[in-house]
Amino acid sequence: MKIVVQVKLVPDATQASALESTLHTVNQAANWVSTVAFEHSVPREYELRKHTYTELKSQGLGAQAAQHVIKKVRDAYTTLKANIKAGNLGKEGSKRRRKVESAPIRFRSNAAQPYDDRCLSWQYDAQTVSIWTTHGRIKNVRFACSADALKILRSHRQGESDLIRRDGVFYLIATCDVPEAEQYEPDGFIGVDLGIVNIATSSTGYRAAGRGLNRHRRRQRELRRTLQAKNTKSAKRLLKKRNRREQRHATNQNHIIAKTIVTEAERTSSGIALEELKGIRQRVRLRKPQRVAFHSWAFAQLGDFIVYKARRAGVPVVFVDPAGTSQQCCECGHIERKNRVSQALFTCRSCGVVAHADRNASCNIAHRGMIVWNAGRESRASEPAA
Repeated sequence: MKIVVQVKLVPDATQASALESTLHTVNQAANWVSTVAFEHSVPREYELRKHTYTELKSQGLGAQAAQHVIKKVRDAYTTLKANIKAGNLGKEGSKRRRKVESAPIRFRSNAAQPYDDRCLSWQYDAQTVSIWTTHGRIKNVRFACSADALKILRSHRQGESDLIRRDGVFYLIATCDVPEAEQYEPDGFIGVDLGIVNIATSSTGYRAAGRGLNRHRRRQRELRRTLQAKNTKSAKRLLKKRNRREQRHATNQNHIIAKTIVTEAERTSSGIALEELKGIRQRVRLRKPQRVAFHSWAFAQLGDFIVYKARRAGVPVVFVDPAGTSQQCCECGHIERKNRVSQALFTCRSCGVVAHADRNASCNIAHRGMIVWNAGRESRASEPAA
């Protein structure tokens, strides 16, 4: 299983200047390669290399750096093509799709640059790296990370690492190939209902309320609006300082929730059943006051965190169709729209069961998870002839 570990580089002034110049140069070169790819409609990396490699070398890029620039551009166009095919950029002829198809892809001056082991080496004991730059290879660039991250890097780092610059700070994003734990046979499933009022509710009774996170988001939104209205130098400086604070807070909350759910499943030898929510932003229609909260909801990130933590712990995970789980009684199976009295209250019109609506939905998800798991184990092969 591949995971990424982020480490913070702590370069001195000379090293920081070399790293900044390198990112600016390689991304400027990537923009030129992108223009060539767009104008010549080069479909493959090999052909793009024939058009651009010699020129990149003449600009002072090393052989590996030039190869990585070309591959980065080709990968960007591959991703763009996949998004267009999947309809993520609108229908054919739409304004958004015409805009992306009518111009070459552009790279920011601080966009990530990949490094392989020929361009980057790690010294774990000294917590330093040696890295290629356009000013030559610089050594003894210090990095900082947690003890757990250093342990993972030392044992499992494999493949490329990306150099990025974010808010004036340099980071290395390293790819680590961590072995998965052996998956056990679950005794049952814990259903997890995701939402906005309650971020996650499990069928075991755990409930992660979204009130605190939603209040934090509202407070950050109001503060941004106030600072933007002031439009002074100090206000802009504070805005820059607070950039991504809300995102980091939400990510940390998702990590905590995911770890709690996976730990409970591992302790009880259970599996985890999650809702299949892919495409929900396109399916759901909301009133204007609801849109900000809904589109700030990082449900996909929480689901990803649960999945990768479960895989590391050997906990089975299945995805189920969430349709009707909020209207179905987990006791008798009766489905009716009127069963969902309010956001929090569920009352079955058939058997009279009264329950918390999210808890009821999570129990339905757990039941469907067991069905999906058993269906996956059953053989579909026909009986052998006598």
